[in-house]
Amino acid sequence: MEKHFKKERTLIVIKPDGVQRSLIGEIIKRFEQVGLKLSAIKMLVPEEDFVEKHYTLDPKWRLLTGEKTIKGYVDKGLEPPSQDPLEISQKILNNLKKYVTSGPVIAMVWEGAHSVKIVRKLVGGTEPLTSDVGTIRGDYVLDSYQMGDVDGRSVRNLIHASGTIEEAEIEIKHWFSENELVDYRLIQEQILYDVNLDGILE
Repeated sequence: MEKHFKKERTLIVIKPDGVQRSLIGEIIKRFEQVGLKLSAIKMLVPEEDFVEKHYTLDPKWRLLTGEKTIKGYVDKGLEPPSQDPLEISQKILNNLKKYVTSGPVIAMVWEGAHSVKIVRKLVGGTEPLTSDVGTIRGDYVLDSYQMGDVDGRSVRNLIHASGTIEEAEIEIKHWFSENELVDYRLIQEQILYDVNLDGILE
């Protein structure tokens, strides 16, 4: 039997800039308000090797990221720093390692129906400048790819959020052991998922 939609889980990491700007509570509030359930949470300062492994869990990540970056430059009428996608993604990876290891992060697992897509919608696009108003990145960050390129650093965008259900599964295993994930019932789940809304009236 397939798992119910409500059992879908996703990984969210509040990056060092989110922690330093005291946005932990605001970010958690957004996920709670939509009806997601917190299944695991911890604070840590990740090592560079751990961050590199996180970004390369998908063996295609480096090639795809490099190709996407080159296309982004070309679409804006700019000259890419290189035509080699692997050279470009190596630089991106080096910048990400510096960024994510620069201070404590908050790693979390959130559970609920369509959690991966819901979280991505709430978080907004990767670049804060072009993220919609109402999203976390659109509301709380003013950074851009252009500024990151000029400064030779990663774009500061507060959060990592898994992109697909498959990605979430491997990322959660990377950040959390099985016994750190808590299964429990939230009262609000009866309103969100109960077919007949039984038990409201006495």
